Amino acid sequence: MSSTVIDMLATYPAYLGDIDQVKLTRCIEECIACAQACTACADACLSEGTVGGLAKCIRTDMDCADICTATAAVLSRHTGYDANITAAILKACAMVCKACGDECGQHADMHEHCRVCAPRLVAVATDGLRPVP
Repeated sequence: MSSTVIDMLATYPAYLGDIDQVKLTRCIEECIACAQACTACADACLSEGTVGGLAKCIRTDMDCADICTATAAVLSRHTGYDANITAAILKACAMVCKACGDECGQHADMHEHCRVCAPRLVAVATDGLRPVP
């Protein structure tokens, strides 16, 4: 199955070393999907009548979207690769996904968008973001 991420990795002109391209592709795609989900959830929170009670959820959604976007960008760059930077941003991304999933989970019984967002974030935090060798 082809995706933009797969296609771009295939066109990279230099040798990527021993990087597991399947795992790298999955991680980049998960980060992009999480950024979209968090952006949509924050926007939906802003449309709720109880927006004041959702301030922390909105903030966490926005932080998570930004960090997931940055993580996907760092993982998409291969020239001058630094494993320490990659490991640090993956750790930060997993941490913010877990925090965001937990926060959305607190509102899941009242807001459908939080119910949809929460388990995806927790799954990514625990299963989807592994350091790519």
